[in-house]
Amino acid sequence: MIEAGPAHTRTVVLAPGEVRPHVEDEWRGALVVVDAGEIELCCAAGGSRTFAAGSVLWFTGLNLVRVRNPGGADAVFRGITRGPP
Repeated sequence: MIEAGPAHTRTVVLAPGEVRPHVEDEWRGALVVVDAGEIELCCAAGGSRTFAAGSVLWFTGLNLVRVRNPGGADAVFRGITRGPP
């Protein structure tokens, strides 16, 4: 049997068109789940990719600069970690 410590979650809601700067340390070690809407991950090199509800992501090491909501409804995503945030 594998025992895991308590999970910690942090939820972010972005309104349509809202942009949030990415801070790598805030998401280190977290699995990120898109619960509703869409988020667009924008990289320092200029590329971007959009992920919809149900996507499971890892933000660490991607050289992200911002997360944006490209959709017409709120985007909700949460980070899940095994230890304190």
